[in-house]
Amino acid sequence: MRWPLLEPVRTRLADEQGALRKQAATRIALCYPSPYHVGMSSLGFQTIYREIHAHDDAAAERAFLPDDLQAWREARVPLCTYESQQPVAGFSCLAFSVSYELEIAGLFDMLDLAGIPILREERDERHPLIVCGGPLTFSNPVPLAPFADVIVLGEAEELIHTLCDALTLPRHELRTQLSRRPGFYVPELSGSWPGVVKAEDDRLPARSQILTPHTELRSMFLIEPERGCSRGCTYCVMRRTTNGGMRTVDPERVLDLVPEGARRVGLVGAAVTDHPRVVELVRKLVDDGREVGISSLRADRLCARPELVALLAQSGARTLTTAADGASERLRKALDRRTTADQLLHVAGLARQGGFQRLKLYLMVGLPGEEDRDLEELAELAAEISRLVPLSFGCAPFVAKRNTPMDGAPFVPIDEVERRVAYLRARLRGRAEVRPTSPRWAWVEYMLAQGAEDAGLAALEAWRAGGTFAAWKRAFRDRGVRPSRGRRVQDGRLRLPSLAAWPTI
Repeated sequence: MRWPLLEPVRTRLADEQGALRKQAATRIALCYPSPYHVGMSSLGFQTIYREIHAHDDAAAERAFLPDDLQAWREARVPLCTYESQQPVAGFSCLAFSVSYELEIAGLFDMLDLAGIPILREERDERHPLIVCGGPLTFSNPVPLAPFADVIVLGEAEELIHTLCDALTLPRHELRTQLSRRPGFYVPELSGSWPGVVKAEDDRLPARSQILTPHTELRSMFLIEPERGCSRGCTYCVMRRTTNGGMRTVDPERVLDLVPEGARRVGLVGAAVTDHPRVVELVRKLVDDGREVGISSLRADRLCARPELVALLAQSGARTLTTAADGASERLRKALDRRTTADQLLHVAGLARQGGFQRLKLYLMVGLPGEEDRDLEELAELAAEISRLVPLSFGCAPFVAKRNTPMDGAPFVPIDEVERRVAYLRARLRGRAEVRPTSPRWAWVEYMLAQGAEDAGLAALEAWRAGGTFAAWKRAFRDRGVRPSRGRRVQDGRLRLPSLAAWPTI
């Protein structure tokens, strides 16, 4: 049974461009707790892969959550790396990049397949060091503490080299030294959570190391022309108060790093269209005959820079995507988002003029203070937009995150979220498609996002009980997990107390 399971691994390896191989004394299994096609679309994962190989005597091999998890379990094949197809349990360190809360179940699956105890307290020095980092550490990594030997907080381009050096030390000395270093939390030794770390600007931009057709962003070279954000959206972890706000990279530097053969280029960041020279950068890429994608199109910037829409159309894009976020201008102002209906209509006109086949708007439902009148305002706006261009909504329940001004805002009951989505669908029928994410799993995400170590332990119990929604509800109830109430929302307006009580920022 081993060969059929590993055949897709070998096929994917054969189709990759840019994979790194190196003999080194320190071997790290770089793990992503979602399948390959998701993990290889992660710019941070690819960046850390390259940084490990840049270290003097360290090398990384990649491991992912198997596509067919049940088949791996039934065959009793241990979790293996892609590069050598060797069991990850034989590596000195498993370094997990965790993007968001629900991937904690993938962490459990991977450790279980590897034959490694999931709980930190059940492991000893015979087992690999389990390290967790990634985007989740910017908001609330606390639920990871029962499972990780070390948690890396923040931007890890430099922290990964500190970790590689420490891996040459005896385990006790390693823990002691890292517990004293900025950006590292060692659950057994660290007294309080340190702040997230900011990488030096000369480490930017993050960029792809490997191109592969087997991802969500097929054979697209990803690069980060800016990091962070200059805006103050109250729901967002990557707002202007995080790690010094937005830091830009000169277009000349970006262009120098794009491989000659990369025909598809993705510009990735929290606020790419806020880059002061983004039009110049996109124009050059399009003039070179490349298809260009941008991860964060802001409606106000598209209105101010209509050439950007034309350039995206010229490069081959067929769907224009931006965010409405709140259903009404009243809600958007409360979020400090400030996107207006006029701007969204203007973007729809630009999409039509550019020949785009569809405009897609991201929307949050269940925001504090949201009422049916807000949804009605959205329906009226959607009717106007749909006369200009086909329209769809990516609709997600609002999940309050730690380290934001909306920390502690309640989750709207699941049945009420479902009612609001159904209301929108009925009002938008024939005008716009509504594609919602699951309110049930958004609630699970919320409980983890607002939780402490007991939320992580409840997650383990839910996973052991089969991972159904009912199992998650029961585990949270039995453990007495309650979301924080560190913030309050009244009368549809946010009350913003100091963030000083939460130490990560």
